[in-house]
Amino acid sequence: MSEFHGSASRSSTPGPNRTPPPATREKGLRHRLAELRGPDVPAKALDARALAALAANPGCERRAILDGAGVDKARLASALGAPSGFGQSQFALTRGNAFEAKVKADGGAELLRLAHARLDPGAEPPQGAAVPDLTAHGPEGRTARTALALREATRAGGWTLLDHPMLALDVAGSLAFLEPDAVVVHPDGSWSVVEIKSFPMLDGSADPAKVGAAARQAAVYVLALENLAARLGPAPVVRHRILLVCPKDFSNLPAASAVDVRKQRAVTARQLARLTRIEEIAETLPEGACFAPDRSAEELTAAVAAVPATYAPECLSACELAFHCRERSREEGAVTRLGRPLRAELGGLTTVEDVLAAARGESGDPADPAVVALRRAAALRAEALTQAPRQEVAPCP
Repeated sequence: MSEFHGSASRSSTPGPNRTPPPATREKGLRHRLAELRGPDVPAKALDARALAALAANPGCERRAILDGAGVDKARLASALGAPSGFGQSQFALTRGNAFEAKVKADGGAELLRLAHARLDPGAEPPQGAAVPDLTAHGPEGRTARTALALREATRAGGWTLLDHPMLALDVAGSLAFLEPDAVVVHPDGSWSVVEIKSFPMLDGSADPAKVGAAARQAAVYVLALENLAARLGPAPVVRHRILLVCPKDFSNLPAASAVDVRKQRAVTARQLARLTRIEEIAETLPEGACFAPDRSAEELTAAVAAVPATYAPECLSACELAFHCRERSREEGAVTRLGRPLRAELGGLTTVEDVLAAARGESGDPADPAVVALRRAAALRAEALTQAPRQEVAPCP
């Protein structure tokens, strides 16, 4: 992981009663993050799916620090007594791997044919395309090998398929290594991301929600490719139309569609830029805070509670800690558990108790539009309950 040091200037004369930071605060970020997840606990890789979910909720410092430190959130959730219901089944993973192997068989001939047909029909057919070996030691080595292969393929001027390349993207001061299913280099030197999914494409279209999730994931890869392309001269073009490959109808035959991810790319870039720097969050944690799964439930609960979270119902389909955060959100009476749109409408009213008190006229600024709307709604409800006719219950036969 990369280290980042703030550039804010400091006064040459320290103020009175200024205490130096603890020794652990002066350690490198890499060492500090290792302490947080546990000295003997290997880091869990931060993939594009996790980055897309993190970008969708940039205000959640809890997820940012846990992902940045490489904490296994599924194990952490189990240790906290709130096992995660998030993730793919083993059957879905096996089916997806089998379909991907079929798509990439024979040197990716079928995959390149689909890329030619859907993304670049005006180019020459992809016959005898290159498939470079991307084997290297460690993620850093694979990232360097991928960069070299992309540079060589861009200069070669033909079709090239990179199978599971390794890309790097700086996220809030921490380096994330990303592995797309494939990247295609076109004869004109441009690059395209390939996403292979196991959900079906029926009559030429797939589930919009699943396509949207795939587009958000692919947008992360596009950003990483753009960062790599910017370091080459001249910079190759990274296409914003990705190739989505899925099973056709109810068969195991591949079908493909070009998906424009410009919107998802712009949103993801903006949200990732808003993330608080990892080292800034780490500085706020108490001494001895650790998320190692061998710690007691009490210690883990205290460590997790020390990091602010921003829970929303969407977290249930994107984060392993969602059940734990939902329970804490209920205990606190936070309105975020009712959804982000409602939270935005309520302005400064952050708890259910505050909302009810404002509706009853016990608190709140009368000039606040949210308070006005709540009191109007409460009045209409009371009027409706007063005027509603009583319905008599018929006796049982």
